[in-house]
Order: sequence, then structure tokens, then C-alpha cells
Amino acid sequence: MATPSMWAIRQAIPRRAYGMLALAGLLIPLVAWAWLSASSGVNPVFLPGPLKVLERIHTWWTEDDLLGDTAISTLRVFLGWALSVVIAVPIGLFIGTWRSVQALLEPLTDFVRYMPAVAFVPLVMLWVGIDESAKIAIIFLGSFFQMVLMVAEDVRRVPLAQIEAAQTMGATRREVLERVIFPSAKPALLDTLRISMGCAWTYLVVAELVAANSGLGFSILKAQRFLQTDKIFAGILLIGLIGLVIDQLFRLLHRKVFPWMHTR
Repeated sequence: MATPSMWAIRQAIPRRAYGMLALAGLLIPLVAWAWLSASSGVNPVFLPGPLKVLERIHTWWTEDDLLGDTAISTLRVFLGWALSVVIAVPIGLFIGTWRSVQALLEPLTDFVRYMPAVAFVPLVMLWVGIDESAKIAIIFLGSFFQMVLMVAEDVRRVPLAQIEAAQTMGATRREVLERVIFPSAKPALLDTLRISMGCAWTYLVVAELVAANSGLGFSILKAQRFLQTDKIFAGILLIGLIGLVIDQLFRLLHRKVFPWMHTR
């Protein structure tokens, strides 16, 4: 059997090669960062080295409740994202299924999704207040409209032949939606939920502008005021690490739920 080419288009490569390339993709930027920060012409205030950032993470863990900041930020993001899922998936399903619903809702969704979430902060504070619900609302606003359109696009990719076959066999509109469209779109929908989780995390810092006194985003903003660049780097890296773990868990779930899509 021929060995698969490393550069064949959309073909699988050996697991070992994949792991080595993934490791290299993570280590090369880290080495470049360490080299650049060690250069004599770079002020450590503006670009602290990796070791300095690790020291800051250790201090944050032992003295400043890093675990609590991570937990509250993760909870805020998850609740805002989950609220988006509960509302966006049905709406996106309807938009992708019926042209009439698409005509009614998609232009409005397209219009609103270009509005920056940070612009809604004053309104959210007026409408919701400044407690945890305001932070969740901002994350919801940042992820909801994108999710609606992505879900609708996933539904529109369901082959029309499947729908017509079900209708020919006497399926009602509800049965077509429940037994043909939704099951066929589920693999793509899970990928959409994974991607939208990343979108939700990008709004964390904006959400924690609203009267927060804890959280990773709040700590980044506080460090900015005191020019603690190492803590800013630490917060950014921690958010990236959490996101990477969540992303890999979604990918694992996709492989477990839809194993036939990962046979190659």
C-alpha cells in the first residue's frame, strides 16, 4: 500500500506526522517569542519573555485567585453561548428551511450582526443592570447573530434530493424537518457550535468591562492600567489555552457522535 503524501489535497496523513506538525506549529512561535524578547533592543515592559509570563501565572495562581478568575470567566462564556444555542439553533433551522422565514429574518440578522457588541454595553447596563446577567447578555449578543446565520447555512446544505424523497413518500413538513433536515445537518451544526464557542470567548473582555471585579478579562484590563504587560500576556495565553482544550473536546465529541465522518 502506498504511503499517503504529506501534501495530498484533503487526504489523511499519519497520526505521528500530524502530531509532530501540530507540536511544531505551537513551538515555533514560542521560540520566536523567546528569541525576540531576549534581544537587547526590546524593552521587557512591552514584550516580556515566556519565563516572565510563567512567573506571573504562578504568582496569579498562588496570590490572586487564578482558579476563581478562570472559573467565573468560563461560566460567563458558557452561559452566554448556551443561551445563544437555545435561541439561535431553532431560528437558524427555520431560516434555512423556509424561504419565507429567510426573507423575514435574515436581512435583519445580517444588519445587526455588523454592529459591534461593545456599542451595546451602555444599553445592556440600562436594560439589564450591572450584575452577572449583563456580562452574559453581552456574550450572547456577540455570538447569537453569527450563530443564527451559520446554522441557517448548515441547513441549506442539506441535499434537496433527500427532502424531495421524503415528501414523495408522504412525509409532512414537520416530519421532513425532524427526520430529514435536522439529522442531516447535525454534523455541520456541531461544528458550528464549536466555532461559535470561540466567538463567545472573544467577547469576554468586552463583557467584563461591565462592573466586574473578577475574571480573566477583568484581570487583563486591570493589568493594562498598571502596565503589567506580563499579566496581560498571561491572561491572553490562558484564554487561548482554555479555548484550545474546549475546541479539542468538541472535535472529540464530533468523532464519537459521527464516527463515519472520520474513517479516513
